[in-house]
Amino acid sequence: MSVEELFNVGAQYGFSKARRHPSTGKYIFGVKNNVEIFDLEKTQDKLETAAKFAAEVKQSGKNILFVSGKREVAAALRHAAQSVNQPFVAGRWIGGTLTNFGEITKRVDRLKKLRHEGESGQLKEKYTKKERLLITREIERLEERFGGVADMDKLPGALFVIDPRDEATAVREARRMNIPVIALASSDCDYGVIDYVIPANDSNIASIKYFIDTITKALK
Repeated sequence: MSVEELFNVGAQYGFSKARRHPSTGKYIFGVKNNVEIFDLEKTQDKLETAAKFAAEVKQSGKNILFVSGKREVAAALRHAAQSVNQPFVAGRWIGGTLTNFGEITKRVDRLKKLRHEGESGQLKEKYTKKERLLITREIERLEERFGGVADMDKLPGALFVIDPRDEATAVREARRMNIPVIALASSDCDYGVIDYVIPANDSNIASIKYFIDTITKALK
């Protein structure tokens, strides 16, 4: 990871000064065309710290839950998390995923049961065609909501969040459960609620993918 690489993916671009959260000021280098520019040397330093922490969490045997509701990066987030066997939420955050983990586990168990019955052929043996259609739809709903956390049998050791302003509910739940948060966060985010902040562009696809890849490499 280098300042040049960060520059090439557009990591330096924040939002207009009017949208700046007070906590981000020390990471801003200047303004260009009314857009605030991040100090990429500071971004690089924070990224290295976040990547090191992420690696330590995984080495301790705990999971890191990847989180982003941005449709345009859902596939990249899913692929990255799966490549290092980590859980993920690539879509709408389901309230209670962390704070009501026991109830979420029940829904995951239902998904696993239906998966098993489908793979083993039991669905065809036990249910009519109409019943199987309804069950198939249920499986699809459960996969969309809980497929990424199906193998998360305990609370994660940390969250890796893209845009904590958009994912405020996930961040609040993590803080409530004393789970550290790593976050790629632009200039409109509150850095005070993030344990390991990566101050950079969290809306450009190339920038987001760069940071996802960097954290994933650290986990490998």
